[in-house]
Amino acid sequence: MFEQKIEDFIIEYLAGDTQKNALEFVKYLRENEMQFYRDKNGYWEDKLYWWIKYKEQYFCFILVNGYEDGHWGIWFEDGGSDCYADFPVTERIKEIAWANVDVFKGDCGGGQCEGLRKVIFGKLFESLYRTLMFFDNPNTEAVECMKKLGKIRKAAILENKECTN
Repeated sequence: MFEQKIEDFIIEYLAGDTQKNALEFVKYLRENEMQFYRDKNGYWEDKLYWWIKYKEQYFCFILVNGYEDGHWGIWFEDGGSDCYADFPVTERIKEIAWANVDVFKGDCGGGQCEGLRKVIFGKLFESLYRTLMFFDNPNTEAVECMKKLGKIRKAAILENKECTN
């Protein structure tokens, strides 16, 4: 019995530009030698949820069709570093990243909120979840931003240090 790949589920559950964008991002991850691990334990047991790692470090997390039909979501990880603090990017990349910062807005419920404070591209954010950014059904422009975030994170992992200029 073979294990279905994330692409199989994207094709099955997503349509149109949503499917195209999800496949494009997964293709980017594969081209950059990311490892995909399907989480089938606890809360995630019956969901289409993957941990994405690079060199055994968390990179991002992807959920397909999990919280709303026809949607996918990506949580971005920074590994506890300051890799996104002041890295030089365009104003548009900053705007997209800032619009997707995962700020705690209510009851933490089960310890999901750790009240993190982080500077992301020169702007301070408070009360963040453990993952810094969450992209909900990202459009083509947001996928391009996510690729830039990925390049920054991958460089930090390869250098085994926080991202710097």
